[in-house]
Parts: sequence; C-alpha cells; structure tokens
Amino acid sequence: MKALILAAGYATRLYPITKDYPKPLLEVGKKPIIDHILDKFERLDGVDEILVVTNSKFMPHFRQWKKGLKTKKKITLINDLTKSHGDRRGAIGDMNFVIRKKRLRDDLLVVGGDNIFSGNLKRFFSFARRCKGPVIGAYNIKDKREARKYGVIRLDKGKRVVDFKEKPKDPGSSLIAMCIYYFPEDKLSLIKEYLRNRASDKHDATGFYIDWLRRRTAVYGFVFEGVWYDIGDHKFYRKAQEDF
Repeated sequence: MKALILAAGYATRLYPITKDYPKPLLEVGKKPIIDHILDKFERLDGVDEILVVTNSKFMPHFRQWKKGLKTKKKITLINDLTKSHGDRRGAIGDMNFVIRKKRLRDDLLVVGGDNIFSGNLKRFFSFARRCKGPVIGAYNIKDKREARKYGVIRLDKGKRVVDFKEKPKDPGSSLIAMCIYYFPEDKLSLIKEYLRNRASDKHDATGFYIDWLRRRTAVYGFVFEGVWYDIGDHKFYRKAQEDF
C-alpha cells in the first residue's frame, strides 16, 4: 500500500506566515505538522512508500525537510508543477496527478498535510480492509455551527455513508469528514472519471468527490476518537500550538 500526504496547497488563509513557507512544515509541538502524520505511518506495516505531493514553489523547502528525516519508510517527493494558488490542481487533482505519474497499482491511503489527530490509524486501516471499499475518516466535532465549515456525513448501522453535504448551512449532525481516505486499487480509476466531467472549482474540496463516489459504490466511514486539528486558519493553528 502507498500512503499519500497532500501538501501542495498554498494556505492563503494563513498568510503571511505561509506566503513563502508551506503549511505542513509549520511547527506544532516542536516539530512540523507533517512529522505528526509520518509518526502514524511509521506504525503501519502495510505502507511500503510514503508519497508527498507539493508544488514548484515549496519543493525546495520539502527537499530540505527530507534531508533531516529519520525514517525506515521510503519517502518520495512529487512536484505537481503548479506555482500559485491560481493554478493549483486541488486535492482531487493532485491525487489524480500522483496516480498517473507513479502509475499506481496499489491501495492508497491519503491524509491531508495539515491534519493532526490522536486517533488510531491502525484501526482505521483494519476497518478499511474489512470493508473492501473506499473509507473516509470521520470525527464528531460536537458543534453543529462549527460543522458548517466542513463536509457533514451520515452513516447507517453498517457504517456506510448514506448522506454527505459539503459545508451545509444547516447541518443535520456534527459528524464531519476528515481529510483521511482509503481507496482500494480497483477504485482509483474513479478519480479520473470524476475529474473528466467536473468543474475545476470542485477539484479542491474532496467532499464533492466523496458525495459523487458514494452514489456509485459503497463508501464507509470510520469515526476517530481523541483529538483532531484541521490547521486551516490562524485560530486553529494557535489552538494546536497552545494544546501541544
């Protein structure tokens, strides 16, 4: 299985600190955000390579970061060839770019490079293998007002996703989608199919893809316990720094 860290965004909501520096390399708890994700991958025996997709602007920073890494896993940096927020590919576009460039024929575990979570990734992986279908990480944020900023999901008794709304004005629950995904190898081609007929403004929010995907195949949700930080703006970045 390959693991992919999405790190090609331009983090405009965190300007000026991310104007010339990538968000996943910002420090939380005396180490870069991305290192917290790598710690999770280190404990997964099934991962034989970790792919990090970034952009032309921030590639030098990631090359420098990689030089100081101490890991047993193979780390591969991939440049998505974009140079600004205006020409970004978006999360789904970057997934497709990596799948094509690497000619992936493996199951794929995807994590957003700005996520810090204490939940058990091994349990997520075991659950995904039992489901034999795409799986998304979910988290109960316990505040419907806050849920409006995210993709809100509803699961049935079998943990299958039966409803998904991207940033709804009136959420039906506080269960939201995290940027953690598992895609079996035989479902990777659906990403290309989705992009073929979708507007470019729907390439960035992965929720649009998940809602499309669940209508074509069974998609399941794994609810993480513990804490979760989505470092999207200054407020959440400060909170993560304070808590750590």
